[in-house]
Amino acid sequence: MTRVSIHIAAFFAMFFWGISYVWSKVVFEYYTPLTTIFVRLIISFLLLFLFMYFTGSFQKVRQKDIWVFALGALFNPFLYFVGESYGLQRVSASVSAFIVATIPVFTPFLAFAFLRERLSKQNFIGLLISFFGVFFIIFKSDLTPAASPLGVSLLLLAVFSAIIYAIILKKLVANYHPVSIIAWQEVIGALYFLPFFLYRDATSFLRVRPSVNAALSLVMLGVFASALAYVLYTYVLKQLGVNKTNIYINLIPVFATITAFFVLDEVFTPLNIAGMTLVIFGVVLSQMNGLKKKKQKPAG
Repeated sequence: MTRVSIHIAAFFAMFFWGISYVWSKVVFEYYTPLTTIFVRLIISFLLLFLFMYFTGSFQKVRQKDIWVFALGALFNPFLYFVGESYGLQRVSASVSAFIVATIPVFTPFLAFAFLRERLSKQNFIGLLISFFGVFFIIFKSDLTPAASPLGVSLLLLAVFSAIIYAIILKKLVANYHPVSIIAWQEVIGALYFLPFFLYRDATSFLRVRPSVNAALSLVMLGVFASALAYVLYTYVLKQLGVNKTNIYINLIPVFATITAFFVLDEVFTPLNIAGMTLVIFGVVLSQMNGLKKKKQKPAG
């Protein structure tokens, strides 16, 4: 991929993920988050396996990598979608997206723990500023919750699951095609969700008659948010690495907020706007001169 195409791929991945918050809200009027996640994963991996079949790009998982795929799928799609979807059910689409936008702030801390990369002062300052921003988003001026504490906690689960997943993903991108990685991880993720779906939602799923808009939104989630966006993200991560790729996540709340304003008629208080501004500022600050690779000692 050329340098320009890498950035275009990142842009469209974030664009689809930003709109996905609104698509999910539309689908939740008819289906539970569990059903929504399970169906979008089925749509996604069927599409990706068909693509691999017709293009002759099918790849089997090596036996030594099975545990890496299984662990990666545990964090994303399983834990990430549990946190994002159930959090989104309790928090507005735009606020959810801004909380997810803290991923680039936390990424260097886990990258330090797993990859032994140094942290700058700006990472710490950016983290504190973003925390204040989230505080303004989830609380009113009288300190009563403006957003569901459980919803925010679930979204933070999604944040940390996404970061750990990206670190695990680095172990796979050198040996597997991005389409193969996402297809296999979504098969495993669907298997994680299957017993819960059969126990809780299978019967009610068959009885629901969704609107055309909800059905289309569910298909869009499967095709664009679960298949195409993840493949594009994996391409970009392979080229740019975890930290530079996750900076693009700053774009998600922008797309989500604009779409939610026009489609869902969401409104914002001055405190919400101040909080969102602080989140963005903290994220940007945390990435300025952010990570410093640990200097290796000279041999001998």
